[in-house]
Amino acid sequence: MTKEKRQTAARVLVLGGYGFIGAAVVRTLRSSGCEVCAAGRDDRLAARVLPGVGFVRADLRHLQAVSDWQDLLAGFDIVVNCAGVLQDSPDDDLSAVHHSAVAAMAQAAEQLGVGVVQVSAVGAAKTAATEFLRSKGRGDAELNQSGAKVWILRPGLVIGQGAYGGTGLLRMLAAIPWVQPLAMGQAPVQSLALADLAQVVEAAVVGDLPPGGYDLVEDNAQTLKEVVAETRNWLGFAPARVILPVPAWLAKIVGRLADQLGRLGWRAPLRSTALQVLEQGISGDPLPYRRATGQVFQPLGQIYAGLRTGQEQRLAARMALMMPLSVAVLSLFWLLSGLVGLWQIGSAAAVLTDVGWPQWAAMSSVALWSLVDLSLGVAILWRRWAASVCLAMAAVSVFYLAASTVFVPSLWADPLGPLVKVLPTLVLALITHQLVQSR
Repeated sequence: MTKEKRQTAARVLVLGGYGFIGAAVVRTLRSSGCEVCAAGRDDRLAARVLPGVGFVRADLRHLQAVSDWQDLLAGFDIVVNCAGVLQDSPDDDLSAVHHSAVAAMAQAAEQLGVGVVQVSAVGAAKTAATEFLRSKGRGDAELNQSGAKVWILRPGLVIGQGAYGGTGLLRMLAAIPWVQPLAMGQAPVQSLALADLAQVVEAAVVGDLPPGGYDLVEDNAQTLKEVVAETRNWLGFAPARVILPVPAWLAKIVGRLADQLGRLGWRAPLRSTALQVLEQGISGDPLPYRRATGQVFQPLGQIYAGLRTGQEQRLAARMALMMPLSVAVLSLFWLLSGLVGLWQIGSAAAVLTDVGWPQWAAMSSVALWSLVDLSLGVAILWRRWAASVCLAMAAVSVFYLAASTVFVPSLWADPLGPLVKVLPTLVLALITHQLVQSR
């Protein structure tokens, strides 16, 4: 059978198909003639990332039985698992996603004769230092013991045109102007082009790569300091004037704070697991893949040389850096606005009574809208609500401007500018609405 016929015949299910890695895999397999269906939790996000691609809703947290996978895998020749989470949170379960779901999938795949391409992580092992890598290692072991036809691919730091996870963190660090704060700058990092990873998956799907486990990394490791400097150069940012070493104790505090934000749904790239992985180093052995294929992966400099860069990449990096600050400022502004309104409720109500409002109506209005302000200031801190809350903030700001213009137009001439200052807050809410959008 020719390669073209094999490719055309392959029916492939890609788990996590709209993610950073999964979307690249889907596009590569489709361009090679495979019949591809993506799977994941969010059908709306999938439609935005992969328009025109078949999609099936699948949440690995709830696919824990072999029978669940038998129904899902029926009709496919290969399943490619690009799904993964960094650490436990209200929305993510490491053991369920990386281990028990994969164990059930392995049994179902063996029974149905479906091949499995597992996109794992370099360093994944049952005895690894982090639960992220240990859970990945347990899932990989289940696949190896299942009897199914299995390819386990363990990429290093994946670099692509877009940015997510580790790549997003790199670009955020590189976007900091003038100084370069850096923790664990000497940690070894071996990278891999996203396009190369997608092509390796394609080779496995069409039968050009022998089953087995492979570390997918460049030959020589670079330090994290060198990787960040290379990223700054690719983005077109000036070299940092000062390297600011971040002590390990401070990095751990930042990681713990990011973990707490994770409880609110924010998948911050600086969570403690990411810092622990960096501390151990992101490195693997490229020799088994080279022996199997005769191929060598391009080093980081060549990866960046093959990626286009322009204003949109620089702007995206800077905006990713500004997004947490924008959310924090909006939350603080609305919380303070509500607290001051309640604290100074008499003075605030006097503005309305001076133009003829009854005392009870003025007091009630100030209390009501102060509570609205407080509610918005708290609600924006929850990730799943943030985008909607930004729009609500903008709408309430417009209402405040309109109502004040009708009832107390003299506030426009107030030397402290209480209404004028609402305008930049309104615009910041609209900008932040865009910054917090998912992929």
